[in-house]
Amino acid sequence: MIKKLFMKYKELISYVFFGVLTTVINLAAFKIFDTVLGSRLYLLTNIISWVIAVAFAYVTNKLWVFESKGWSPKIVLKEIVGFLGARLFSLAVEEAGLWIMIDLLSLGRISLDIFSFTITGNFIVKIILQVIVVILNYVFSKFIIFKKKTGKK
Repeated sequence: MIKKLFMKYKELISYVFFGVLTTVINLAAFKIFDTVLGSRLYLLTNIISWVIAVAFAYVTNKLWVFESKGWSPKIVLKEIVGFLGARLFSLAVEEAGLWIMIDLLSLGRISLDIFSFTITGNFIVKIILQVIVVILNYVFSKFIIFKKKTGKK
């Protein structure tokens, strides 16, 4: 029964699993480059960590999540262009959302204390936007970038 459920939701489970790994890689790369380059270059550090995370996400999405088997230059180029375009779009959505919610709506001022941990408004906004970004990226990947071709009758 568990195997049947897993097979039914394999794509979604794989997407979530590799999404968590992508997030960990992004954060780890950010920390490493922040240490190497210095905290004043945080925007450059963020771009470098985003590039690393997106490269990892493309390979894992292609191979294990959406199981796109084509490796011809034409297929790979089409997928990469679509993947990067979608990721750049979701990055823009996230950046705009951060600016709107934190600067314009002042949600950055919120603070919650849960079990002796303080959760800032910025972190809450980041979590909300990460959910939106993950959903956007999944929709773009499933229905546009790695769309499976249906057989013609």
